Amino acid sequence: MTNRENILRALRRQQPERVGFDFVFSPALLEEFKRRTGREDYQEHYNFPVRIFEPHPTRLKTDFTRFFDSLPPGTRPLDWNPEWGVMGAPGATAHFQEMLHPMVKFTDAQQVRDYPWPDFLADYRWEGAAASVAAVKSRDLVCAAFMEMTIFEVAWYLRGMEDFMMDLAAGEDIAFALLDILTEMRVGMARRYAEAGVDLLMLGDDVATQLNMMISPELWRKEIKPRLARVIRASKDARPETLIFYHGDGNMETILPDLIEIGVEVLNPVQPECMNPVLMKERYGDKLAFWGCIGTQTTMPFGTPAEVKRTVRELIATVGKGGGLFLAPTHTLEPDVPWANVEAFIEAIKDQ
Repeated sequence: MTNRENILRALRRQQPERVGFDFVFSPALLEEFKRRTGREDYQEHYNFPVRIFEPHPTRLKTDFTRFFDSLPPGTRPLDWNPEWGVMGAPGATAHFQEMLHPMVKFTDAQQVRDYPWPDFLADYRWEGAAASVAAVKSRDLVCAAFMEMTIFEVAWYLRGMEDFMMDLAAGEDIAFALLDILTEMRVGMARRYAEAGVDLLMLGDDVATQLNMMISPELWRKEIKPRLARVIRASKDARPETLIFYHGDGNMETILPDLIEIGVEVLNPVQPECMNPVLMKERYGDKLAFWGCIGTQTTMPFGTPAEVKRTVRELIATVGKGGGLFLAPTHTLEPDVPWANVEAFIEAIKDQ
């Protein structure tokens, strides 16, 4: 069985020959990796089975500073995507940034419509997309498209959480203008990714705390669910075999039946501190695969190497039984994760 066959089999809830894995290093651990190995690319070094396809960079040169009265020294566009105009001021710890919101002073929906939005749907950005995706697949890798922070999160990143939440709860036009523009953009991107042939479309929004939903389930079902459903439908209409992955930190169990209903097939990150992966498998394993399950608040920073290995083995035996598991830490591996635990995780994967 090839790598692609193996991983896609697992994500389709069929028994694979082995469970796939990945992780994300924080800058501090990336530097530790480079020091120890002399290499730059840890995905290649550890033979990760999945790679992300991205369209071409933008040609726009938008100056977003005009949306801020002043910016602290060292402020720059957020690393994960500078095209939105959300800024990050230097934080007090490691690589963390304080988020600064360009729409925080907006007073009406027209200002949202007039904002210099990213040109993600411009044709030039998708030239050669199918060939690039095929090149990833030709290396026996699963090709994924990353579109997490799909609608809800980007809306509050732009507007500010407090203002966006109040706008949404009060039914203000400014909230709906934001959601509608983002939805149309994401629908178009989902279609483009599927047409290019990606195996996996990674969607997601953090809509829960570790206790329960961040907004009422009723409000989520009224305003977010139908928009997310449109994004998923656009992908499935273009390429039905593209798998739909959904990321959401915290305890999302309240809306899991809704996510399944609209087409989510792979759930991430399944935080064991608030969503027991074994129980999730028992309740939803006939409809969902689970990607994650290794705690980054517990096991990875505070467990011993032996505990890390035991956790990996137990998850493969339980959540992985019959297929449906891709093992990964539930978030970025931060500087407090001992290198010995990284090695233990990799060794346990290799030992299966």
